[in-house]
Amino acid sequence: MGSLPKQEQVGCREKAEYANVKWDELGFALTKTDYMYGLFEGLKAYRKKDEGILFFRPEENALRMKMSADRMCMTSPTVEQFIDAVKKTVLANKRWLPPHGRGSLYIRPLLIGTGQNLGLKPSSEYTFLVYASPVGIFNKGELNLKVENKVHRATPGGTGGVKAVTNYSPVYKPLTEAKAEGFSDVLFLDALTRSNIEEGSVCNIFVLKGNVISTPRADRTIFPRITRKSIMELASGFGYQVEEQAIPIDEVFDAEEVFCTGTAMVVKSVASITYQGKTTEYKLGEETVARRLYATLTGIQTGLMEDKLGWTLAID
Repeated sequence: MGSLPKQEQVGCREKAEYANVKWDELGFALTKTDYMYGLFEGLKAYRKKDEGILFFRPEENALRMKMSADRMCMTSPTVEQFIDAVKKTVLANKRWLPPHGRGSLYIRPLLIGTGQNLGLKPSSEYTFLVYASPVGIFNKGELNLKVENKVHRATPGGTGGVKAVTNYSPVYKPLTEAKAEGFSDVLFLDALTRSNIEEGSVCNIFVLKGNVISTPRADRTIFPRITRKSIMELASGFGYQVEEQAIPIDEVFDAEEVFCTGTAMVVKSVASITYQGKTTEYKLGEETVARRLYATLTGIQTGLMEDKLGWTLAID
């Protein structure tokens, strides 16, 4: 490798070096970067206007990996080891981090059993690694959901509440079928009664009625995403009554707004939900609560808004 060019100054910071990427054409797919530091996690790093770099709540990802590892009988890194690893991975791949407002660097920490075991038992050895990929803004358009009442993502007593591969493979077939019919995602019902909504394939769901924002309780079969937790705190700060409770599918049809949350999409409005051949449409547009929450959260994540909640971690 040749020597790096002399750096120019941008205010008090050096001008950032960027990889040869068409930033405006980035989707949400894997792009190979320079360095790699498996249960798995997912978080993002954002570039500020002044070229600084921000993480969003990485300690929450570290704690969630530990919780998931405990459930799967795996040995996990400490919070300090986790954060140090993702920091080093981002700094090593800094030129792949998109310019401010044009995407983020998606970070995938993995915890993988690598022991030489053959029987049905926990691995005797684990490898923790981290890779990163630049991704574009994943909030374009709205969601059209199809309710799935035959296939279940998770069952009580299983691993539905941990971030492991076991929770993603069950969604492939119903999601593939739904997309072939023109839907953007599947909304799963609970396995016991088949009457309460749970979550999408990779996102949590919220329902707005009046001043009340409801979301299914993250209990055993629902994955407790960090964006979900953050949106609940922001909505409470906006004056909404936020409730975690069982939500029968029939009660969703008279909602004013429905929106989904996740690391990739952040907050995304649901345009319609189709169940048993009936389609219900919901409020969309710039005046929705979903858009306000999205603007606030992304403002904090990218440094455009003051972080009064202590959610971001600056690295250089």
